[in-house]
Amino acid sequence: MGENNKGIDWSVLWKSDDWMSVWIAFFILIFFLAGATMSLPSWKWMGDGSFQGKIAGYASKVDSAAKDAEAKGEPALKEQATALKTALDANDRKAIGAAAGKMEAAAKEAKDPDLKKNAAKLAAGIKGNAGATVAKVFGGSNLMKALYLFIGFTILAVIGMAFMGMPVGKFIAGFPIVFILSAVAYFVSENDIVKYYGLEVVFWSLIFGLLISNLFRVPEWIKPAIKTEFFIKIGLVLLGAEVLFGTIAKVGAYGMVQSVLVIAVVFYFCIWFARKMGLEDDFGAILATGVSVCGVSASIAAGGAVKGDPKKVSHVISLVLLCAIPMLILEPLIAKSVGMLPAVAGAWIGGTIDTTGAVVAAGAIAGEDAMGVAVVVKMAQNVLIGLVAFLLAIWFAFKGQAAGGEKPSLMEIWTRFPKFVLGFIIASIVFSFFMSEAQATGVTNITKGLRGWWFTLAFLCIGLETRFSDLMKMGGGKPAVVFLVAQGVNIVWTLILAYLIFGGILFPAPIG
Repeated sequence: MGENNKGIDWSVLWKSDDWMSVWIAFFILIFFLAGATMSLPSWKWMGDGSFQGKIAGYASKVDSAAKDAEAKGEPALKEQATALKTALDANDRKAIGAAAGKMEAAAKEAKDPDLKKNAAKLAAGIKGNAGATVAKVFGGSNLMKALYLFIGFTILAVIGMAFMGMPVGKFIAGFPIVFILSAVAYFVSENDIVKYYGLEVVFWSLIFGLLISNLFRVPEWIKPAIKTEFFIKIGLVLLGAEVLFGTIAKVGAYGMVQSVLVIAVVFYFCIWFARKMGLEDDFGAILATGVSVCGVSASIAAGGAVKGDPKKVSHVISLVLLCAIPMLILEPLIAKSVGMLPAVAGAWIGGTIDTTGAVVAAGAIAGEDAMGVAVVVKMAQNVLIGLVAFLLAIWFAFKGQAAGGEKPSLMEIWTRFPKFVLGFIIASIVFSFFMSEAQATGVTNITKGLRGWWFTLAFLCIGLETRFSDLMKMGGGKPAVVFLVAQGVNIVWTLILAYLIFGGILFPAPIG
């Protein structure tokens, strides 16, 4: 598309979803850089039974805070803590929330710094949980935020559809269903019990999509709104703004060293095994990149670089997400049971689990220190997406030459390079080096939530497009075997590297 007999076809700048995803993501970033702001809907909720189960613990902590306030000469804080204790004893959720708000305000006025911090945090937590009701989620104010979000996403997506020459009317007809199902996934994922087990929204959206596509049939009128790659590419460019090189440098080069060694070994093994299983190199490359680099993001990038069949890319993404669910739960539990150092646990989790959301969730289960390392390792892998995609583009361009094709030109390599990856890199560079950390995080604190929505929409679409019967038919189940075996190698090899690099064997341990 990028090159023809008459020269460069500039229309790809607005007709391909690669480029259009970059423009839309850049518009979102610039919009908030210009000072715009927005409040996303909150889906957090806690059932009455769950809240009642926490009251005894709250009462004990509040009583202790009241005694501390008295001992340190903070009468106003003591008064509000006592009032909150009374409300807790009465088991009145609404009154508890109101009293907790007053205690939080009093704590912020306290002179003792430790008491001020701890009491305010306690009161804020109680207030938040008391107010996190189903009624509030479905209240008019919150639903209006969801409506504004839907309108904004629809406008951006429709603009993209129109420029790319896709049927706008059919997209508008089906998109509300896709958005509502994504909202339901958010609602389920934000329940306190579900969050305790670390099951992120992307997994619920995938599961809902899989249930619909496998137990029923997706109606034809919804299919024009199922734009997996378009949605996920927008999210990936937004993710680039969050991958700050300065943050990685603060922890050190350990994550990058591990990432390079993991990618080199696991990628080679997966390609070798895929060939042994009789898979074509393009399929093997997508599988190898997905399992060795960082799952969904890398699979999309690899698919663009090798000009792979979109069905193969979706197949790999489904394998990545389905495999991540048990890993998300089991890896932190194993790390805790064997007494793994937090840094080692984090490096293992970040280097093996293939979606950023799942890494954060698994790291949180393993502990805050482990989560910090896990996120840095995952970010280091994200940084390498562009390099891996570029090398794949070069490899497959010259591979075509070896098979009897023409000598690949720089234009051919450029054509193969996924342009949304370029957007990812540009966003990362700009937010890392051309603005202050405060300015960058001020924007990404907003766009992170929007990025999560684009990902959720995309994962729902993946589920809607995936039928297990088709997965088993593709390659006779061989791709699934290749992925699972390579993932097993990845888990073992990364664990060894995590101990060597983060466990104080080759280098000083970065954290305890």
